[in-house]
Amino acid sequence: MIYPILTAEEAAEYVKHGMNVGVSGFTAPGSPKVVPPAVAAKARSEHEAGREFKINIFSGASTSDYLDGELARANAVNYRTPYQSSGDLRKSINIGEIHYNDRHLSELTQEFRYGYYGKMDIAIVEAQSITDDGEIVLGTGVGNAPTWLQVADKVIIELNDQIPESIHGLHDIYIPLDPPVRREIPIYHAHDRAGKPTAHVDPKKVLGVVKTSMPLGKNDPFTPVDDTTRRIGENVCEFLINEMKQGRIPKSFLPIQSGVGNIANAVLDALENSTEIPAFEMYTEVVQDSVLKLLESGRCTFASTCSMTFSHDAMMEFFAKPELHDHILMRPAEISNNPEVVRRIGVISMNTAIEADLFGNINSSHVGGTRLMNGIGGSGDFTRNAYTSIFLCPSIKKDDCISTIVPMVAHVDHTVHSVDIIVTDQGVADLRFKDPVQCAEEIIENCAHPVYRPLLREYLKMCKKGGHILMDPDHALAFHAALNREGDMRKARFE
Repeated sequence: MIYPILTAEEAAEYVKHGMNVGVSGFTAPGSPKVVPPAVAAKARSEHEAGREFKINIFSGASTSDYLDGELARANAVNYRTPYQSSGDLRKSINIGEIHYNDRHLSELTQEFRYGYYGKMDIAIVEAQSITDDGEIVLGTGVGNAPTWLQVADKVIIELNDQIPESIHGLHDIYIPLDPPVRREIPIYHAHDRAGKPTAHVDPKKVLGVVKTSMPLGKNDPFTPVDDTTRRIGENVCEFLINEMKQGRIPKSFLPIQSGVGNIANAVLDALENSTEIPAFEMYTEVVQDSVLKLLESGRCTFASTCSMTFSHDAMMEFFAKPELHDHILMRPAEISNNPEVVRRIGVISMNTAIEADLFGNINSSHVGGTRLMNGIGGSGDFTRNAYTSIFLCPSIKKDDCISTIVPMVAHVDHTVHSVDIIVTDQGVADLRFKDPVQCAEEIIENCAHPVYRPLLREYLKMCKKGGHILMDPDHALAFHAALNREGDMRKARFE
C-alpha cells in the first residue's frame, strides 16, 4: 500500500480549528469510528490550553456516538448539517451552542459542489479497501462520501477489517453532472444499477490510512410491535389493498420507501404478513432488520438504499447469506433520495410525524415547535415527489396527555400540498380530492383519538366564519399552550 499508516491520534492532528470536515456514512453504518474520538480528545486538550477548537461537520445524515456524541461532549462542533440523532448534539443545538442547518438530504452534495459552504478541508471516510490508484470500496453506509472524496482537499481513510470482502459489489456509486449539463439519472426500476461498485479519490489527496477493527452495528433492543403500532401497520395495509382494488395502484404494485423506527418496523411487519399485497421492491434511504426479514422471505424482491442500518447480529447474518447480496444496492444519498428517480418509478412514501394538524400539515422535526428532535431528514425528498405520500403517527402519547392531531402544528415541515394520507392507530384520513374543511372533518373522524375529537370539533366549529382555511389566531395553538401550562392537551379551552 502506498499510503502512510496513521494512528487515530496522528490523523486527528491534521484536523484544525475552523475546518470544514466531511464524514462518510448514513446513520451509524459507514461513519468513521476512531478518528472523531481522537479529534474530540484533541479539542479538549486545546480548550484546556486556552485555545479555540471547533469544526464544521458535513455528513450524509445522522452518524453515531463515536462522532456526533464525542465531538458534542468535547464542545468541538461549531456547525452541523444536514441531520442528526445524537442526544448530546441535540442538547447543544437546542441551547444555541452549535449552529445547525436542517436540510433536505438529497440537496447537500450539489450545494457543496457549487460552493454554498466554502471548500471542504478534510474528508474522513470509512472503507473496506483502497487500491493504489484510489478505488475505494466503502462500508455499510454510503451517504455523501463519493462527493466528499471528490471535493475535499485532503482525505483520511479508516480501513475497517470488520467489513468483509463480500461487500464488494453491493455499492452503486453514481455522481450526476451538475446543472446546466445534468442528464437523466439512468434508474428506471429500483434494481437498476447506474454507476460502479467503487468510489474514487485522487491518491495524492490521501493523508493516510487508519486501520480499525470496530463493530459494524450495535445490538440495540428491538422495539417489538405493540397494539398501537400493529394497528397503524394494519391500517396502512388495508389502505394499500383498497387502492389496488380501486385501480389507483397497479396490480404489480409500486416501490416502497419507509422511514426508520418502531412504527416503520410495524408497517413492514404488516406488509410481510399480507396475503393480498404482492411481493414488492423498495427504493428507500435506510434498510433495517425488518427489511432483512422481507428479503429472506421473498416479500421484498429488491432493496435500493443508502445504508444497511442493521443490528450487529443482522449484519453478520446478511453477510453470511450471499444469496441475498444480489437483492440489495447501496447508493449515494443524492441518488437514493433523488426526486427525479422517486417521481419516475412511482415510490409510495411512508414517514413518521411528530404531529399533524386538521388541514394536513405535518411537523416531523421540532417538539413544541421549538426543540429540534432529529430533523427533516429525507422525508421531504420522498414526500414531495411520491406517487402517494403517507404519514404515520400514534393518535395519542404520554398517557393521553398529548394528541398528535392538533388544530395547527407548531412547526411545519410538510404542507398539505405534499401530504396525501395520514394514518394513526385510529384509522386512515385520505386528503386527496378534498377541500380544507373536508380534510379537517376526515382527520377528526378517522385519525384523532376519541378523547380529543370533541375539542377538535369545537375548534373547527368556532373557526367557521368564512375563508378557505379555517383558523382562529387566538386559539390555533391552544393544545400546545395547555400542554406547556398544565402538562395536558385535554385542558385546552376555546373561549
